[in-house]
Amino acid sequence: MRAATAASVRPWTAMVGGISFTSRTTSAGRAPLTVGSRSWRSRHQAASAGRRCAARFRRKTPSGEEVAAGITAMTGGVRVRVAPLDLADRASIAAFTAAWDEPLHILVDNARVMASPETRTAEGWELQFATNHLGHFALTTGLHGALAEAGDARVVVVSSVGHINGEVLFEDVNFEHHPYDPWAAYSQSKTANILFAVEAARRWGADGIAVNALNPGRIDTTNLGRHIGEPTNAPASYEPGRSSGVSFKDIEQGAATSVLLAASPLVEGVTGKYFEDCQEAEPHRPGVRRGIADHALDPSKAARLWRLSLDLLAAAEQRS
Repeated sequence: MRAATAASVRPWTAMVGGISFTSRTTSAGRAPLTVGSRSWRSRHQAASAGRRCAARFRRKTPSGEEVAAGITAMTGGVRVRVAPLDLADRASIAAFTAAWDEPLHILVDNARVMASPETRTAEGWELQFATNHLGHFALTTGLHGALAEAGDARVVVVSSVGHINGEVLFEDVNFEHHPYDPWAAYSQSKTANILFAVEAARRWGADGIAVNALNPGRIDTTNLGRHIGEPTNAPASYEPGRSSGVSFKDIEQGAATSVLLAASPLVEGVTGKYFEDCQEAEPHRPGVRRGIADHALDPSKAARLWRLSLDLLAAAEQRS
């Protein structure tokens, strides 16, 4: 963050993993609006990235209220508001973005569904692709004006090392023409997260918006694995070699790379990249569960996914 000076001190707004913050005082830096999760990781992302702000959770649920109370306690008085946002519901996303009426400096796209049973949204979209990618795509593009208005905004997209297991199935993203595989669907959605960051960085650089993706590491104490039980229940085909190279993290460690990309001056001007363990990832090597796969940084695939996402959303809007 920049030092506090008369020129740089100003109000800010940010969104992190299910929580949005709007400062009602001045701050030398920026704090997060995290979209997606009601987890303890979101709490630490939010608490680490900023103080003195008002916050809005994306879901009005008891667990959201608990996270809000936790942020208030951890930061010594952050004021928190709760508002609805369901990333699997286009109407909810549209209502949220339409109601946003101020600059947005930091957006952390943090929602994840992992290896869920075959489930479809009202549009017929496969749930993991719809939530992990399309929901964030609709939300972030819907907030583009607010991000551009901030002048130096950052978008942080939480992906996974699971992206190395599979590409986007462009001809069948919703598993309509071949058997549903929960792990292939998860890998597809995590690759989509990175491709979205790549293309958004290309399109929005002139607007002063930096967009990066990351792998938070394996954090066994969240509810991400609720559909599979223990992480070791992943099939051997998904994780050959099992623990080779896996970054095991606690809650605070798992939030660290998100906070780096959201708030640190060390990554000022960095965009369109993929990070893990608080540094830009090296190329993936077979047999090691680390690094960035070539298919996830392919600019032609990133552009193709952007067009497909727009087409899916437009077709759904016409049918509604």
